[in-house]
Amino acid sequence: MASLPPRRGLSRDDYWNGPVPGFGDPRARVCLVGLAPGAHGANRTGRPFTGDGAGDFMYPLLHQAGFASRAEAEHAGDGLTLTDLYINNAVKCLPPENKPTTAEFECCHPFLRRELAALERLKVLLFLGQGAFVSYLRQLRREGLIGRLGDYPFAHGALYRPAGGPWLVASYHTSRYNVQTGRMTREMFLELLEKVRRLSEGENG
Repeated sequence: MASLPPRRGLSRDDYWNGPVPGFGDPRARVCLVGLAPGAHGANRTGRPFTGDGAGDFMYPLLHQAGFASRAEAEHAGDGLTLTDLYINNAVKCLPPENKPTTAEFECCHPFLRRELAALERLKVLLFLGQGAFVSYLRQLRREGLIGRLGDYPFAHGALYRPAGGPWLVASYHTSRYNVQTGRMTREMFLELLEKVRRLSEGENG
């Protein structure tokens, strides 16, 4: 697990600094899969997408779409709950330089699979970013559930349903960089959340 200097005004004791578990509704039909804990976000707070720019953008929209009980995500004990949504990361610990390696994806995948298997009503996997999306496809290929990765190109809003399993939905990441450059907008993410809800309810996207 990587370690970075804490933010100014904080000490290492203020950081979670460990594997970050997923959280949300155990009866969720939708699971949002991110890449890895942010250095000063989930690695500090112990909850995915909490305390960083990606979450600051995402949670108000999850709230607006009816998936989150509140618009702000500050810390693991802030009272935020999720409805019909579970959130986790493909990699559980802070990776070196915030960039997970192939080995880290492979090491963490059994934990991700156990989390997903526990969601008995799961219908849709929403992947934030190409890294999380492709790493999951590679695991499906290793398990013999899909063939060529090229049959599942990444694009924002792309939909696939390999091997009759849950829908796979690709999304640009909600990172501060993507938001500031306009690659990801509020309208884009809200539209995608509506598509995800339709899929979870058994409608075509």
